[in-house]
Amino acid sequence: MFKKICFILLAQALCFGFVGCKKNDKNPDNAIQSGKDKKELIVGVDNSFVPMGFLDQNNKITGFDVELARQVFKRLDKKVKFENIDWATKEASLDRGSIDLIWNGYSINDQRKKLVAYTDSYMKNRTIVVVMADSSIKNMADLKDKELATQQGSTAYESLDNNKAFKNSLKNKDASQYDTFDKALRDMEVGRIQGVLGDEVLIKYYISQKGKEKYRILDGDLGSESYVVAFRKADRDLRDKVNKALKEVKDDGTFQKIYDKWFNR
Repeated sequence: MFKKICFILLAQALCFGFVGCKKNDKNPDNAIQSGKDKKELIVGVDNSFVPMGFLDQNNKITGFDVELARQVFKRLDKKVKFENIDWATKEASLDRGSIDLIWNGYSINDQRKKLVAYTDSYMKNRTIVVVMADSSIKNMADLKDKELATQQGSTAYESLDNNKAFKNSLKNKDASQYDTFDKALRDMEVGRIQGVLGDEVLIKYYISQKGKEKYRILDGDLGSESYVVAFRKADRDLRDKVNKALKEVKDDGTFQKIYDKWFNR
């Protein structure tokens, strides 16, 4: 009898527990807060992506996109915090609410359009290949059976995937995937790989800092793309406000001043 009573009490406790959990799931306090209602927004970045958003010598976040974002959110009277994320899972970070937007050389494509709300394009980019200056590789065809690298989860890799013939010509019929472009470029410098496929803005800035005489960009590209700011689908109101502020920043010349600082040195 004692065991029977204990079993009944335990069953009731579990039942109430499940009901409680179900109720909490419907509690609006557990929902992700809309970005337009927050005073401080968290921006997801890859903090090694020069010159868009990266850590400087003092370990402070800086870059073209960082300065542009600060100008935009200043006009929207919102504070902004930049948080380093795993670029391969950036949309998942956005969906679960650990960040409020992605602003770090984020290229839009058909697949990403299904996942995020996004602004108008504010900048164009190409996907290019860089090799060392003393490399025997003179053109894209010379990469046959060579080891090419790029960043995991990047549109550079997607561009490669869309160029099947070129991809199949590479060693292992694929590119090596690194978690950051910076690591891929450093491995190229020590001879572990023969070339890096990546964003033109990143590669050109990188070699301008390291010494243009050390590297060579191959003619041609694997496609062009547009940079946008990405938000959760439910945050279209915030997207619209950012879009408007971006236009203001362009119209009053602020955008061009920031651009010249980072790209016309």
